[in-house]
Order: sequence, then C-alpha cells, then structure tokens
Amino acid sequence: MPRYEFRCRACGATFEVSRPMRAATDPAACPQGHADTVKLLSTVAVTGRGGAATPGPSGGGGGGCCGGGCGC
Repeated sequence: MPRYEFRCRACGATFEVSRPMRAATDPAACPQGHADTVKLLSTVAVTGRGGAATPGPSGGGGGGCCGGGCGC
C-alpha cells in the first residue's frame, strides 16, 4: 500500500499515511487533531539490482521531445 506524506499547517508536523491509491487525494487529519493539512510531493528513487542508482540517458543530447540535441 502506498504511503503519502502530509504536513499540518496549524502545528507544522509532518506525518505519513498508508492508504490505497484510490484514496490518494483524500484529506488526512494531523495526529495532533488538526484538520488543516496539505499533501506533500514525494520523490521516487529508482535503483537497479545492485542497489546503485540507475544512470540516466548518456550522451550529449539535450533530451526534449525528440531525444535529440535540438533543445525543443
């Protein structure tokens, strides 16, 4: 089950809630009882089998929509 991180606007506490993806946008009450919370954006780490970070695309290309170095 995914975990979502929230921050309470009233007391500043940061906390996590485990819930199904279908409930990802539901509000979450602060553990201190406050209702004014905001869902935080999380970063996702992608690792390979050895536990090291998976390298991104190589080469001098600029990426973009076409994958070339045109900078589009």
